[in-house]
Amino acid sequence: MKSLQKFLDKENAWAKLFSKNNTPKYEIDTAEGRQRVADSIDSQLSPENLTCDGELPVREINARYKYLTAAAADLRKLDPTVKFWEYSDETY
Repeated sequence: MKSLQKFLDKENAWAKLFSKNNTPKYEIDTAEGRQRVADSIDSQLSPENLTCDGELPVREINARYKYLTAAAADLRKLDPTVKFWEYSDETY
């Protein structure tokens, strides 16, 4: 859960900058909230966003990938019903 909490803290801190009120944008208390978090992780895992359209160095891409997939794995453990498109915990 450490990675997921780190993700939530980071995303909510950014959202707070643009929010008119101080309510967190992301939460995991409801199924809808957990899916919203999953959608955000999915979006950040898309190749264009993950690599900043190929502008990031490989080291940074790998670090971001590891961070996001760890958060996704934590979320999947918490709620196996969340849907991901870019993340898969299946091994081949």
